[in-house]
Amino acid sequence: MVELVELIAKSLVDHPEEVVVTQTETENVITIDLKVAADDMGKVIGKQGSIAKSIRTVVKAAASKGDKKVEVKIG
Repeated sequence: MVELVELIAKSLVDHPEEVVVTQTETENVITIDLKVAADDMGKVIGKQGSIAKSIRTVVKAAASKGDKKVEVKIG
């Protein structure tokens, strides 16, 4: 999942070297934290959150075979 989010984020931003993706896992939830440069935040979120929503949808679809819930946090 980390590689997928990283690939998507790096293709959207102007400063791909500042993209940092981390994953933490608990019993029922996988949390993926995406951090980008302040200048690129709008590009990752999109108008009315449309791009962020799309990223979350793709990640949830990719993780649908697993038993755990997947969350993507953008900060």
